[in-house]
Amino acid sequence: MQKSMFQTLYFEDLTIGMRETITKTVENEDVIGFAELSGDHNPIHLSEHFARKTRFGTRIVHGLYTASLISAVIGMRLPGPGAVYISQSLNFLGPVKIGDVIEVSVEVADLTEKGRRVRLKCECRVGDKVVLEGEGVLSVPPNPALRHAHA
Repeated sequence: MQKSMFQTLYFEDLTIGMRETITKTVENEDVIGFAELSGDHNPIHLSEHFARKTRFGTRIVHGLYTASLISAVIGMRLPGPGAVYISQSLNFLGPVKIGDVIEVSVEVADLTEKGRRVRLKCECRVGDKVVLEGEGVLSVPPNPALRHAHA
């Protein structure tokens, strides 16, 4: 992933249209590691021999591995540490293959003061093709400096 430093944005810092993007090249080790973590050892992900006979013609990356990169953007960049997931919808639109470069973007689509809710448009692309899209809803903490200012 290109950006390694995290940033913390509070609810008051967010505006509609704010966007963050990371890129990640999927390595064979990522797929093997995700299979170990998740327990999903489907041969479509792990066996070239098996995968060659499928409609994809080669191994593909776990869909939820790709989706987990959305969590990386949310947890590290927008809004960053302190944000808590409430929900995430996912629509898988195309395969990701080992060696692909995934561009993962989240964009603030809506802000709701009550409960400090943020709705994010989430998208993963390989080249010019959207391979995954969805929406995340988060709870984002208030700026502690502003809270003390009102006290």
